[in-house]
Amino acid sequence: MQADLTRADDVNRVVQGMDVIIQAAATTSGAKDIVTQPHIHVTDNAVMNSLLLRAAHDHHVGRFVFFSCSVMYPSADHALKESDYDPATPPHPKYFGVGLTKVYIENMCEFYARLGRTRFTVIRHSNIYGPYDKYDLERSHVFGATVAKVMQDVSGRITVWGAGREARDLLYVDDLTEFVERALARQQTPYTLVNVGYGRAISIRELVEKIIAAAGKRIAIDFDLDKPNIDTRVFLDIRRAEELYGWRPTTSLESGIRKTLDWYRAQLPQQPADSV
Repeated sequence: MQADLTRADDVNRVVQGMDVIIQAAATTSGAKDIVTQPHIHVTDNAVMNSLLLRAAHDHHVGRFVFFSCSVMYPSADHALKESDYDPATPPHPKYFGVGLTKVYIENMCEFYARLGRTRFTVIRHSNIYGPYDKYDLERSHVFGATVAKVMQDVSGRITVWGAGREARDLLYVDDLTEFVERALARQQTPYTLVNVGYGRAISIRELVEKIIAAAGKRIAIDFDLDKPNIDTRVFLDIRRAEELYGWRPTTSLESGIRKTLDWYRAQLPQQPADSV
């Protein structure tokens, strides 16, 4: 089906008759838009999720899985638990709009769960990567953008935005889908919010170096401090996911990078080089 999820008629058309909604649709992009035009992540995402949640209730959908994220968490040097988000403390200034929009949708999930027709799983996931990611440099997150730069490079030098000290929690997409399957099979509570991530942080500098090494290339790295970047360190405490569902990630970062590059080579062999 094709639908505009910001239109109530379209939402009702695609939700009617469904047993489960796995809500991964969103307006997304990379650091450039988050810094320069953050409003694009607020309105459409709030509208589409509000309509989907109401439609799920009206059409008696049994299960609703919402992909939230971790942008509401503060920067920290320790693994962050679900309780480490404090509503009295605003998110990082560059995540203010998108962070509070995600929290609003989480709260709406809990609201509808209390009405009793639909069970909700809210996933505060870390940075997801792997096959079928975005690799167009305009909308890519850091992993996809780095893969595109490395794989398309012909000069032996790439530019990375920021100082490279930012740190992220990176989860391979197959581990995320494994969690979704377990939650759908095992969750009996009306509403559960849970962190889903790799549970460790890696600096952007180290990530870029790992991707270059896995690609088998020799590439120098320039760090552009004038480009948009978000200098935070966030990684997740995933013990609740293990306690509730017996889930832990099984794909190492090194293995995930290799699998992603293999897919990239197979699917996009003729992709033209873009300026980086």
